[in-house]
Amino acid sequence: MEEITLLNPLDMHLHLREGEMLKNIIDFTTSQFSGAVVMPNLSTPITTTQLAMEYKEEIQSSAKDKDFMPLIAIYITDALNEEELKTAKNNGIKILKLYPKGATTNSDNGLAEILTPQTLKIFEIAQDLGFMLSIHGETGGFSMEREYEFGPIFAAIAKDFPKLKIIIEHMSDHRSIALLEDYENIYATLTLHHITMTLDDVLGAGLKPHHFCKPILKTPKDRDMLLALALNAHPKVSFGSDSAPHLEKNKLKDNGAAGIFSAPNMLAMLCELFEKHDKLHNLQAFISDNAKTNYNISKLPKKAVKLHKKHTAIPSQIRLIQNNIIPLNGGRLLQWSQA
Repeated sequence: MEEITLLNPLDMHLHLREGEMLKNIIDFTTSQFSGAVVMPNLSTPITTTQLAMEYKEEIQSSAKDKDFMPLIAIYITDALNEEELKTAKNNGIKILKLYPKGATTNSDNGLAEILTPQTLKIFEIAQDLGFMLSIHGETGGFSMEREYEFGPIFAAIAKDFPKLKIIIEHMSDHRSIALLEDYENIYATLTLHHITMTLDDVLGAGLKPHHFCKPILKTPKDRDMLLALALNAHPKVSFGSDSAPHLEKNKLKDNGAAGIFSAPNMLAMLCELFEKHDKLHNLQAFISDNAKTNYNISKLPKKAVKLHKKHTAIPSQIRLIQNNIIPLNGGRLLQWSQA
């Protein structure tokens, strides 16, 4: 195949940050995607409807392409209540984001304990109002086991709230796949880096801080089993880049920031990957159709993205006033290019 057209690509897990960084990276996404679920873990987290609507306006005003739909998630804190949930629902917000406290970037306002009476009440109200619950599912245990150890919490929420759709964000452990099969209301997003890379890409040939993310990259078995889900467009799985830009200086310091900036040339990278495995025919479902079904998305800005066989290079760095951002696979020559 020399050309492919993807209709309404969707990124169901995206970090856009704010201010200068947002303005410098937003067009990498809006030029490729029709919409995205935008994460709320900013320096001032998006914990209220008002903050969400202000952030949505900042995103839309910063983008050159105005035909882009940001879906802003509300950050769950102990202060979230029924009144705020009803206000969010009335303003078209449909996703809540749960961060365990300290699990990742800007998660200090997250939940120290998950299954408390207060949080369970929020889940009950969220289920009744038709919200979706997006979870960064990790415990505070050994880094390679954190997602697996969180599995019983996913299961408990799914069992107690069977009408609440639950998203395992950036699934990284092959042992989590069983949750998709065991619980009708559990779904997942998959990143490009978790389906193509392993811990060796961080540590195997010297430390590569630009490949450090949370949840961390894991074993070849994890990579290969998650890749199979993506290549076969498993109906309960959607693409979510978890593209998470950090300044180069913050990636290189002692306590290096967790996150991989993968937005540039994302669709071309996915085309190359799916073609390599003779699964290009499944890319449309993985990149859009599954998400529209699983997230009940009916109205989208119409976008047809045409890609063709032509070499293009991923930028080696994105220059900002304060510092640079280093993209995933920066400088690499791709076989596909966006028309």
